[in-house]
Amino acid sequence: MEHALTWTIVELSSKLRSRAISAVETVAAHLEQIAAHNVAGQGIHAVIEVNAEALLVAEALDREAAKGYWRGPLHGIPILVKDNLDTADTMQTTAGSIALAGHHAKEDATVVRRLREQGAIIIGKANLTEWANFLSDRMPNGYSSRGGQTKNPYGPGVFDVGGSSAGSGAGVAAGFAPAAIGTETSGSILSPASSNSLVGVKPTVGLVSRHGIIPIAMSQDTAGPMTRSVADAALLLAVMAGPDPKDVSTHGVQVPSLAMWSSLSQGGLRGTRIGVPRDYDNELEDEERIVYRKALADLESLGAVLVECTLPTSFTGGIDVLIEEFPVALNAYLASVEPWLAVHSLADVMAFNARNADKALRYGQAIFEMAAARAGDKLASGSYIRARLADLHEARTNGIDKALNEHRLDALAFANNLGAAIAAKAGYPSITVPAGYTSGGKPVGLTLTSGAFSEWKLLQLAYDYEQATGHRRPPVLAE
Repeated sequence: MEHALTWTIVELSSKLRSRAISAVETVAAHLEQIAAHNVAGQGIHAVIEVNAEALLVAEALDREAAKGYWRGPLHGIPILVKDNLDTADTMQTTAGSIALAGHHAKEDATVVRRLREQGAIIIGKANLTEWANFLSDRMPNGYSSRGGQTKNPYGPGVFDVGGSSAGSGAGVAAGFAPAAIGTETSGSILSPASSNSLVGVKPTVGLVSRHGIIPIAMSQDTAGPMTRSVADAALLLAVMAGPDPKDVSTHGVQVPSLAMWSSLSQGGLRGTRIGVPRDYDNELEDEERIVYRKALADLESLGAVLVECTLPTSFTGGIDVLIEEFPVALNAYLASVEPWLAVHSLADVMAFNARNADKALRYGQAIFEMAAARAGDKLASGSYIRARLADLHEARTNGIDKALNEHRLDALAFANNLGAAIAAKAGYPSITVPAGYTSGGKPVGLTLTSGAFSEWKLLQLAYDYEQATGHRRPPVLAE
């Protein structure tokens, strides 16, 4: 079953449907890989908790398959979910914080429910940068007080694993599951996907329900798939997407049919116009820039026209809106956790951290402190309203929309997650796809971004690039 650790969802599903392998065998192979390299072996620490019922669920799905019953396209497929998504099972939901240790959600997050309905087996919870990287400005990507330090399988302890969906990215790359669900507020899917040579989709805010996900900010939070192929990402997004009465941002959203999502074909780049923003590759290392420029040349060779353009850069690092929204969003979530837990508000979490500083505050809680200082505003202050409207104007009207319209662009191209902030503030979608490696083996991603609800177009473009270049290769994990 060694090959099962590198197969895509599409490949695994075909094997399961033909009865060449069983769901039990598939889950067992991935659990063995977790046992070999999560804590032991390379010590990737991508999985914070394993689902004790995963094999039982697999047995039940195999019984259903034997009778000819298939729940959906994910029947028997193991999936990791980030530890800020609620799961109503034996696993905890803690956002990587020991302050929430023991918290068991009463119901699945909408995303998790939809995955299970289509036959997915939630094999475990993925580690993350604690509180989705909103606790401290000094915390390294992939660290949490509950899960420890996640490492990049392509260079454990050498290459940055990306954040905050670090465990989701490293877990799929290391063969712990064929796919994972991450969340993004600004870069938290695109960063670990590009760092771990994966396909990652950050959807339009509103395409995927946020119900049952520990939040940062209502205006930017979303969940998305992290996979080994564009086709897998399209499949998972089709399952995850759609209106949810429990998330107002999804109301009125129309989602293409599952058949449409699965009908990707080559040639999508031919005749398209791809914007290349100036000054958005300044943070790249020299070898990363070479890989990125080669990716742009490949887009051109596949029929795309490259157009140099300008996007705002001065505002993209600001987190004023997130700082204001965080206390409101987090307090609403914590109000419903078990009454015996010590934390029911941001203030409670900060007090818990202070009492357990040796474990909880290894890197401090500076961002929490900034948010707590603004918690009394309740989003009614002029500063918050002006910051939110300014973000929308600069990211949408004067940013992505302006570039797309002025130059008649189909998408914008970035290296790794360097365009994540402007897309996040706009609430617009992005997809990253493996673009190659440096001479030292460090993965580099190509990210494509476009306007609201343009996921189908972005998937087509990414699929054409992926199929033509075939860059992705799995990491080699030494015993």
